[in-house]
Amino acid sequence: MKSYIKPNKSAWLNLCERAQIEKSQLTDVVSAILDDVNKNKDEALYKYAKSLDNVSLDSLEVSQQEIEEAKTQVSADLKSAIDVARNNITTFHKAQQEDVKVVETTKGVSCWRKSVGIEKVGLYIPGGSAPLFSTILMLAIPAQIAGCKEIVLCTPPNTEGKINPVILYTANLVGVTKIFKSGGAQAVGAMAFGTETIPQVYKIFGPGNQYVTKAKELVQQQGVAIDMPAGPSEVLVIADDTCNPSFVAADLLSQAEHGPDSQVILLTDNENVLNEISKEVAEQLAKLPRKEIATLAMNNSRAILLNSIDECIDFSNIYAPEHLIIASENSAYFIDKITNAGSVFLGNYSCESAGDYASGTNHTLPTYGYAKNYSGVSLDSFVKKITFQKLTSEGIKNIGPAIELMAEAEGLEAHKNAVTLRLQSI
Repeated sequence: MKSYIKPNKSAWLNLCERAQIEKSQLTDVVSAILDDVNKNKDEALYKYAKSLDNVSLDSLEVSQQEIEEAKTQVSADLKSAIDVARNNITTFHKAQQEDVKVVETTKGVSCWRKSVGIEKVGLYIPGGSAPLFSTILMLAIPAQIAGCKEIVLCTPPNTEGKINPVILYTANLVGVTKIFKSGGAQAVGAMAFGTETIPQVYKIFGPGNQYVTKAKELVQQQGVAIDMPAGPSEVLVIADDTCNPSFVAADLLSQAEHGPDSQVILLTDNENVLNEISKEVAEQLAKLPRKEIATLAMNNSRAILLNSIDECIDFSNIYAPEHLIIASENSAYFIDKITNAGSVFLGNYSCESAGDYASGTNHTLPTYGYAKNYSGVSLDSFVKKITFQKLTSEGIKNIGPAIELMAEAEGLEAHKNAVTLRLQSI
């Protein structure tokens, strides 16, 4: 993690840059996969399972027998931990439900808005070295609360054609309706276009590598909604002299172990704090099982000394981090100054891991600076807002003349006539 001492503000934008991905070749590769899946359906999925995941599948859909077997392979302690997270995530997202509120805008004119669950949603869950079963909780729970009728999950199998049992257990627990053995860009294509086995969905959620992210971006251009644009995971920590350096180092490394393209940023106004945290990072990094991955991520990362915590907040708002930690006993003071962040963790005991797993907030968040204009996943992500209105004869009399004049001014005579006929009938 390279250190920068009081850089000039003109250098801040450069310091906010994320790792760049070669996009032209990536787009060509993913486009070809999506076209293949769109044309050849299941046949293409079996082919990519063999060539990319090194597995010959007999079936794409996970059977009920596989789910029942998975239930026996998950320890009681882990099941209890998942229940803790499930209860908190459910509580937080249920609180986001809105009552229908009818507003009388003018006497006789009533308007309201109703939330309706998106009928078919698709969840992409990475497998591999870090099977993200926690993401199933973050996505399927609000989908259930929203009333989504079909919740489809795709995740890559191992070389034996099996799905991690914790993924199967968790998906079954929270109401996923169908689970399929398919990963990468091809899984996104399957959910976007539909195949003989995998149903087409209306919106796709979930994290993934650069191929998955690019696939989501491309299918969005073809009319399938996605949760948000995304890039590699990231955290920015603002630490003052009241922080605990070992806590901060652990938070930085917890994000760095996600992947080699992850990025962590440390901001402080105290050089001693910067040095202490850097020392802690080195000591903790050496003990991590995923130290090779974390080390590569730390090479993309920065420790920056600025003149004040207020400057640190200003820098953070430009960077717009996925996760923002204020490691300070005075963290509450800065809440109103934060304008761009996916999720914020206040104080020395609010580790980012809490939000990743069990505090209740959603960990599916905008990365790569998209926190400037996107929110993280919430209950709203799984619903459509449909507006309703009802006019009585008194209502059309009250606003009808204004509508007639406006329609006439726009040269839309039929619009005017729709009102005029009603007024004449009263």
